[in-house]
Amino acid sequence: VLFRSETFKQSMERLDAIIEALDRNEIELEDAIQLFEEGLQLVKNCDAQLKQFEQRMNVLLADEEEEDAGDAEV
Repeated sequence: VLFRSETFKQSMERLDAIIEALDRNEIELEDAIQLFEEGLQLVKNCDAQLKQFEQRMNVLLADEEEEDAGDAEV
């Protein structure tokens, strides 16, 4: 588990850099494996953040729908 508090954008930028480094195919195998592992962790972190964002949006949309329903009853 990474304990860095990276923003989603920072994680995506780092992931892009890792992909570019791996695509160049100019690094040693051990370094490539480490980058690959870091990339996998970044993907997991980004996925978790996206799920949190989705949950927050669902809550906000549900609250908005409740307010709209309440306004319609008045």
